[in-house]
Amino acid sequence: MLNPKMEAALNKQVNEEIWSSYLYLSMSYDMDEKGFSGASSWFAKQAQEEFEHAQKIMSFITSCDKKVKLMPISEVRQEWNSPLDAFEDTLLHEKKVTSYIHSLMDMAVELKDYACINLLNFFVSEQVEEEEAARKYISALKVINKDTAAMYMFDQSLAQRS
Repeated sequence: MLNPKMEAALNKQVNEEIWSSYLYLSMSYDMDEKGFSGASSWFAKQAQEEFEHAQKIMSFITSCDKKVKLMPISEVRQEWNSPLDAFEDTLLHEKKVTSYIHSLMDMAVELKDYACINLLNFFVSEQVEEEEAARKYISALKVINKDTAAMYMFDQSLAQRS
């Protein structure tokens, strides 16, 4: 029942989600190298969440008796100047992902693919949360600026993400 056009678009989104996971894993290791263990932990959990998103889409594709087509993963950035730089990059990336999800939703609505719409509703809500979190951390980091004690406490709070 999955339209071939929708199948191809969902497979492309799988690639985007895995790329996102790869990006956040890169951020995690870069933050760790810079001594920000809390940010490292936060980005590692984000990487895991993005991979779970890819798995959710892949499960949907296979439940429609269609084929998951894994594509090459493009290289990701390797270094950020600071946690602020990483979270600003996160917000830019999540806005791009939001546009991809909205395009998928537009296609699903056009094709009257109600099962796909149901799947994508999860991702629409998820993207609101992703962008909100990035904005919140950017605002906090701008207030902290160069206050090392505040930065230490903020970094420790990032490690509390479950």
